[in-house]
Amino acid sequence: MIRIKVENVSKHFKIDDLKNDTILSMITRFLFNKKKAKRRKVLKNISFEVKEGEVLGIIGRNGCGKSTLLKIIADIYKPSCGKIITNGDLKYVSGFGTGIEGKLTMRENIFLIASLMNLSQKDIKKRFNEIVEFSGLKDFLDTKIYQFSSGMKTRLAFAINIFCIKHKKPEIILLDESLGGGGDLEYSTRALDKMNELIEGGATTIIVSHNLKTIEKYCHKVIWMHNHKIKKVGKSKEVVEKYINSFN
Repeated sequence: MIRIKVENVSKHFKIDDLKNDTILSMITRFLFNKKKAKRRKVLKNISFEVKEGEVLGIIGRNGCGKSTLLKIIADIYKPSCGKIITNGDLKYVSGFGTGIEGKLTMRENIFLIASLMNLSQKDIKKRFNEIVEFSGLKDFLDTKIYQFSSGMKTRLAFAINIFCIKHKKPEIILLDESLGGGGDLEYSTRALDKMNELIEGGATTIIVSHNLKTIEKYCHKVIWMHNHKIKKVGKSKEVVEKYINSFN
């Protein structure tokens, strides 16, 4: 079964550019309520499929469009053209503390985010201690999130998401740079082990990461993106090796 199908997907964003304006052009925009904008293309004609139970890695340098592509698959962004077909319940996990509310405490965030992921209060209470224990942030339960470092936010977000995913068991999981531990090797190892449990459970998974060892170890195949399009698709070891050699 094909769980994810990406067909000729392109994406551009409009960027307002007010540099080098003439007085006439500014008056014209003011009178006719027109905005001067540029289009920046971030994805160009992307196509691929991911089968049931398959683990796909996406690699590439910063700015090549990896995270944008994952957000389109997750239906956070809409493609400018092309289409995405997903077959099954889908969960997107970002490593950038997405959904974490800075004015709330860690405790409050656990209940808020888990509720938004459709867990009942009973289920959240059942998972609460596991989430706290896994995050390694027990001493900060009643600390407001704005006082957390980026690494702590990443750890908390991953802990909440991974235990909610384990409870809900989606068929498709999208992991966007979510396996880091803020420099904590022990935590990163536990995060990888927990991710592997989900993979072994048969979830179709796409992993976006700069950690090439993780990509090579867990992914069946890899897409290398370059200049906003696919440069190469193939077996993990082969594609990762070619990507590394591109820096030489």
